[in-house]
Amino acid sequence: MFTGLVEATGTITGIDKNKVRINTSLSRELKIGDSVAVNGVCLTVADIGEDVFLANLSPATFSVTNFLEKKAGDIVNLERAMLLSSRIDGHLVYGHIDTTAKVVDVIKSNDFHTIRIALPSEFKNYVVKKGSIAIDGVSLTIAGESAGFIEIAIIPHTWNNSALRYLYAGSSVNIEFDIISKYIEKNLIIYHNKSRINLEFLEENGFA
Repeated sequence: MFTGLVEATGTITGIDKNKVRINTSLSRELKIGDSVAVNGVCLTVADIGEDVFLANLSPATFSVTNFLEKKAGDIVNLERAMLLSSRIDGHLVYGHIDTTAKVVDVIKSNDFHTIRIALPSEFKNYVVKKGSIAIDGVSLTIAGESAGFIEIAIIPHTWNNSALRYLYAGSSVNIEFDIISKYIEKNLIIYHNKSRINLEFLEENGFA
């Protein structure tokens, strides 16, 4: 489990459908078997070298994440698994990617940036304005939504200290939606929308 707060970035030095090799000083803090979120994907450290680590990729992971489009030289976000004693300054991120999506625009306003992402329609129920979302493993807040799109506002610190600054129109990003929205959806389906959980309930309890 992760918080969506990037600890470091790394450079891919090799990648195929079975493994990814990443150069990063964070490897000094790792040991074999550790969980690391790489662009939001929970991977297990399989080997460690000097300022480099290797993680295996399953065929499913490779095909449903933006690893499919990554190549040597690309920069990725890295975060070690959280401690139970840690403050959760972001939100609970599991490292299980729900979908990939395309960036359609990156807008700069002074030191702030807004990224606009085309969202597949089947995931629209997981999106709420001011709700949490993980983009390439970064815990972010949804600033706005419209038919088929979401907008994410990024503060200067996050932009300057993550791989988000390398995004451009056409970039593919990994998306993990807030787990709370998934449980709510399942609850509503099971109880045929007769539960007490509705938009008013969510607003009253700070979820919307």
